[in-house]
Amino acid sequence: MLDLYYWPTPNGHKITIFLEESGLPYRIKPVDITAGDQFKPEFLAISPNNRMPALVDPEPQDGGAPVTVFESGAILMYLAQKTGQFLPGTLREYLEVLQWLFWQVGGLGPMAGQNHHFVQYAPERIPYAMERYVKETARLYGVLDRRLQDREFVAGAYSIADMACYPWIIPHQRQQQRLADFSHLQAWFEHLQARPAVRRAYQLGEQVRPTST
Repeated sequence: MLDLYYWPTPNGHKITIFLEESGLPYRIKPVDITAGDQFKPEFLAISPNNRMPALVDPEPQDGGAPVTVFESGAILMYLAQKTGQFLPGTLREYLEVLQWLFWQVGGLGPMAGQNHHFVQYAPERIPYAMERYVKETARLYGVLDRRLQDREFVAGAYSIADMACYPWIIPHQRQQQRLADFSHLQAWFEHLQARPAVRRAYQLGEQVRPTST
């Protein structure tokens, strides 16, 4: 059984969505980032960048010692390759998923994260920083909206690219974004929101930390 070191944040939700979609057995090891659990030595041994999520697989495909994986994008790729699900095998389709996964981990996530910080949490309100990251978040929403104007999912069939992007759209109001301004993105968002596995993943988050998003 997989051990998922988790807290209900967008990056944490990415992994529970995959696990609920795939049916892999797993158990949650809560990492309460509000209490500083991410800095404990036992967690740093798994995730040296003191960020969750992290994964321990006691039964890797090579039959060797347990495998530890940190960074949410790497975990998604590892699980997709382990199961043969949500990551296509043909070169061009694989590259489509890979590019949009990297777009999320290198762009949408960090920029929306800075948006959250300066708009919601920074002890000093810095108008320049707030405007910069709200505008950049809007630009990235626009990129995704254009991508979705002629397709159901981000990279062809439903994939880890969708699982990576969706949790970062959930807090759109906190990011000062109106989904109604991005009609294709909104349709995709509502489609994913209705998936049973996605609902289960977010219900699990509520069990770990009530009123989480």
